[in-house]
Parts: sequence; C-alpha cells; structure tokens
Amino acid sequence: MGTSDEQIPVSDRVKRELERRKRPDESYNDVLERVLGDAEADFEDGFGILSDEQADRIRDERETAKGDRKDRLQRLDDA
Repeated sequence: MGTSDEQIPVSDRVKRELERRKRPDESYNDVLERVLGDAEADFEDGFGILSDEQADRIRDERETAKGDRKDRLQRLDDA
C-alpha cells in the first residue's frame, strides 16, 4: 500500500464513527478501505448462499406475511 502526505479533513461525527468501526489492529486507512470496499459489493454477491429449502421457507413466510397484512388492512377498512 502506498502512502500519501495528504490530510483529509473530516467532521467530529465522521471521526467518531471511524473510531467506532476501527478494530484494534487497524489504521484509519484500513477502516476506510474495509468500509469503502463494502460499498462496492457486487449485486450478485449474495446469490446462492441459501439452500433451496431455506429459500422456499422464506418465500412461504413472505407470502403468509403478505396475506396477513392484507387481512389486517381489510379489517381496518371494514371497521
């Protein structure tokens, strides 16, 4: 990693957030690289991490929750 003699001014709030995220063995540069690297995550990075059974369960629970919301809204509308 190259170094730079440049300083980047940051607000007190940003400095506190960097300190909060900083791990004991990290420099501020390490924190920024880690955090900024997260922002560049590829959209497809999470695809394929669930088994078919897990994905089916999540789909079923989502549909059930969707039905429950519709029922609640209908009851509120009827009241």
